[in-house]
Amino acid sequence: MSDAELQFLDLGAGDDARRIAFRRRASQGQDRAGLVWLSGFKSDMTSTKAQALDDYCTKSDRALLRFDYSGHGASGGLFEAGTVTRWLEETLALIRAATTGPQILVGSSMGGYLALLAARALGQAGEAARLAGMALIAPAVDFTQALIWESAPTEARRAIMEQGAWARHSPYSPEPYPITKGLIEDGRRHLLLGGAIRTHCPVRILQGMQDADVPYRHVMALVEHIAGDPVTLTLIKDGDHRLSRPEDLALLIAAIESLS
Repeated sequence: MSDAELQFLDLGAGDDARRIAFRRRASQGQDRAGLVWLSGFKSDMTSTKAQALDDYCTKSDRALLRFDYSGHGASGGLFEAGTVTRWLEETLALIRAATTGPQILVGSSMGGYLALLAARALGQAGEAARLAGMALIAPAVDFTQALIWESAPTEARRAIMEQGAWARHSPYSPEPYPITKGLIEDGRRHLLLGGAIRTHCPVRILQGMQDADVPYRHVMALVEHIAGDPVTLTLIKDGDHRLSRPEDLALLIAAIESLS
């Protein structure tokens, strides 16, 4: 476990209030971009990839910010209240409050999607200089619509719309994940694949070809939509969704180093 102190950032007010847990590792040097780790759906900042990233930053003296979205890990709030809007707000708030200088956004699955949305928001706000690069692992762009809703069986769609939620079984947890009507409907406000995508920085993507959650063809479509910014896609023939094996982690570190 990292020795970076657990800290909290309070966001929202009233029923929307939640406390976001984060760990920030400082750097003694000033010449390399810091890293921001963005976890996947129902994951947190203690995952294998997050810890490997922390170990790398400790050894290479790089700044690192990790945090848990609301309803995840050590953060407050209910998972069922989570939406893309809510988690994006938290991502932007932490980047602005807990980092200095250009950052490399390192996002896994949903975290990769949030990295792309954060880049769009920062660009629109005139803050593209905060972005030094992106290293994305199986980025689940538009996942609520393209990867959940469009593949959900009829009875699941009915449960979402009529009962407000569907319990979706996952190979990563003994308990099913609640997919709420709020998550699905809010996600439609943040779709990226309908037009050109700007990242305002170079992008490295790692994608397993055996990924059952984010098919590699979905990520190839993302690459086709990234316009005006350099992007490199590495397909890992025997790689799954997690890409947490030692050889996968080595590729991730190499991708980050290539952006430095």
